[in-house]
Amino acid sequence: MKRRESLGPLLLGGLAALAAGGPGCAGGGPRPTPAGPAVARHVKVYAEAGRFGGWPANHGLWAWGDEILVGFSAGYARDNGPGRHAIDHGRPEEHLLARSKDGGATWAVENPAAGGALVPAGKALHGVPPPGVEERPWRDCPGGIDFTHPGFALTARMTNTGSGPSRFYYSTDRGKTWDGPFRLPLFGRMGVAARTDYLVAGKSECLLFLTAAKADGREGRAFCARTADGGRTWEFVGWIGAEPAGYAIMPSTVRLGPDRLLTAVRCREGERNWIDTYRSEDGGKTWVLDQPAAVPDTGEGNPASMVRLRDGRVCLTYGHRAEPFGVRARLSRDDGRTWGPEVALRSDGGGRDVGYPRSVQRPDGKVVTVYYFHDTPAGDRYIAATIWDPGDGTR
Repeated sequence: MKRRESLGPLLLGGLAALAAGGPGCAGGGPRPTPAGPAVARHVKVYAEAGRFGGWPANHGLWAWGDEILVGFSAGYARDNGPGRHAIDHGRPEEHLLARSKDGGATWAVENPAAGGALVPAGKALHGVPPPGVEERPWRDCPGGIDFTHPGFALTARMTNTGSGPSRFYYSTDRGKTWDGPFRLPLFGRMGVAARTDYLVAGKSECLLFLTAAKADGREGRAFCARTADGGRTWEFVGWIGAEPAGYAIMPSTVRLGPDRLLTAVRCREGERNWIDTYRSEDGGKTWVLDQPAAVPDTGEGNPASMVRLRDGRVCLTYGHRAEPFGVRARLSRDDGRTWGPEVALRSDGGGRDVGYPRSVQRPDGKVVTVYYFHDTPAGDRYIAATIWDPGDGTR
C-alpha cells in the first residue's frame, strides 16, 4: 500500500498554540510563558473505504527513535446497530502493522501474515480468519531471547477474553520478521487474555502484564508474570489488586525505579467505567491501589496507555466513549499520585467506537498517540495518530 500523507496541522479548541514571551532583561520585561500541552496535528495511519480499523491497544506500539511501528485489526465495515462495533463478523479480519520512519507524519501498512506471522486466530476475533493463511503451530519457547537487542519488539495475543490460552511473538529486526507463536502458560487459571504490555528487565529477563480469567471463568483480573531465562519459562509474580466484582483488565505499565512500577488498569462494574492505577515497590509482587481513580469516567469504557516522559512526568492517554467522543490525556508530575486536568487531544468523534490508544514519545519530545476513530456516526473506522506537545511540565 502507498504511504498516507498527514491531514496537516490542526489545533483544537481549548488547546492554544505554544507561546513565548519577548526578550527580557534583568529586573523587568516580559517573561516566557510556560508551555502547556498543545496538539500539533492529526494523521490518518490506516483509512480504507469500506474497511474497519481498530484496537491498537490489543496489538502494541514500538519505537526506535523516529521509527514507529503499531499493530491493529483490519476488518470490513458493517453497521451492527447502536452500541456494537461496526465490523462485519462474517468477513475476514487481518492483523496488520503500520510503520512510520518520520516520527508519525507518514505511514506505510504491512501485512505480517504474508510471512506466516501474527495470523489472526481464536474466538476473540471480531471477524473470521483470513483465507489462504494459517497460523504457525504453537511451540514452547526454547529461551535465548535477548530482550535488550536494539531491534527488539514483543507482541502478546489472546484467543479469547475469558477461557483459553495465549501466545507471544518477538522480533529483533524492528518488526520486519517475527519468531513464534510461543505458548504462554495458564498460570493455574482457566484462561489468559494477553494483550501487549511488557517491561524489559535485563538481557534474559522481562515482565509481562496480562489479564487472567476470574474464578468464575469470566474476564478478568490483571497480574504480572516474569521470565528470567530468555522466554523459556514464565512464572507468576503477583496479582494487581483483588478480584473485582466486574473486571480490571488491560494493564499499561511504566517503570519508576529498579523495583518501582506503576500500572493503569481498565475497570468496569455495572454501568461505571474508569481507570485505576496501582503501584508496586517490589518488582510486581505486591500492588497498592492509588486513590482517587486516575480517570473516574471513560464513558462506556476504554483502556489506558501510559508512558514515562523523559522529563520524569507520567503521561496517560485513553479514549472517551461518551459525548463528546474522543481521545484524552492526563499528566502527572509526582509519579502518578496526582494528575493534572484532562487534555482533550480531540473531541470530534462520530460515536463510541473510538480509542484503544498506545503512545510513545519522540526524540524531539512530542508524543505520538495512535488509536482508532470515526468522524461521523456511520463513518468508517480508521487508525489515526495525534502528534502533540506535552508542554514543559510547569503547568
